[in-house]
Amino acid sequence: MTRSSDAGFQFKGYTFSKPFHLSVSYDWLILQGPATSIFEGDTLVLHCRAWQDWPLTQVIFYREGSALGPPGPKSEFSITMVQKSDSGHYHCSGIFRSPGPGSRETASPVAITVQELFTAPVLKALPSSEPQEGGSVTLSCQTKLALQRSASRLLFSFYKDGRSLSVRGVSSELKIPKASEEHSGSYWCEAVTEDRQISKQSPQLEIWVQALQKPTTSETPPTEAGGPLPPPPASSAEQPRFSSPDPHLHYQMQLLLKQMQDVRALLGHLVMELRDLSVYLKPGTTKVADK
Repeated sequence: MTRSSDAGFQFKGYTFSKPFHLSVSYDWLILQGPATSIFEGDTLVLHCRAWQDWPLTQVIFYREGSALGPPGPKSEFSITMVQKSDSGHYHCSGIFRSPGPGSRETASPVAITVQELFTAPVLKALPSSEPQEGGSVTLSCQTKLALQRSASRLLFSFYKDGRSLSVRGVSSELKIPKASEEHSGSYWCEAVTEDRQISKQSPQLEIWVQALQKPTTSETPPTEAGGPLPPPPASSAEQPRFSSPDPHLHYQMQLLLKQMQDVRALLGHLVMELRDLSVYLKPGTTKVADK
């Protein structure tokens, strides 16, 4: 072991290396792939090896049966930065210069699997994506690194309606201390490796800031001067009361009861006016004739 990164795990003071799979083949031609797991952003190197390292010519590399380039003298093929889409079955073919059979030989296919370095991020709004106006909202860009690459570091950035809200940084959260209706919109985040080679975006998240409801006050129409006064409001002992564990519901019910009391007062005023009018309209009432 030459580097600390080669260590796989420790147990009772002993340090063990990472395991790898060894496959021995008895063919004229073989394709050698990476001995350890390969992840997004890594460099993939494939070697087309001949029996006893005899020289090759007209070497061709294939993926899923399709040639990756024209025949050439190089027995090595590489992809600088692999993606998950590069996974598949690879093989190679070549012609021995000497002293081989002289015909084109083909290696058996080798399965190459490119593992995900980190999951696609998901943007979440805490505590809710529909916050009340004036409340705080925390945007969290959630993703997970592969266990074998847990030491890698990611950078995060946040966006709203097509514009950037922050520069890339190590923090996966963005806090809105006091939300307003202007903060409503479509949000998403991006996670990227430090070398900027692998980047992934989250799906869009709609955030709607709920405006605060202002209480409405009932207005009692003024009583005309000289007219009969409405009956006095019911005493506190006669007023119905409503109790609820929900403060908002309690407020709405009290407001409704207040409006009912105002209607009751108006009806009392109307009854008094009707009484006066009925006295005036009784038979035998003297009317002043117009001259």
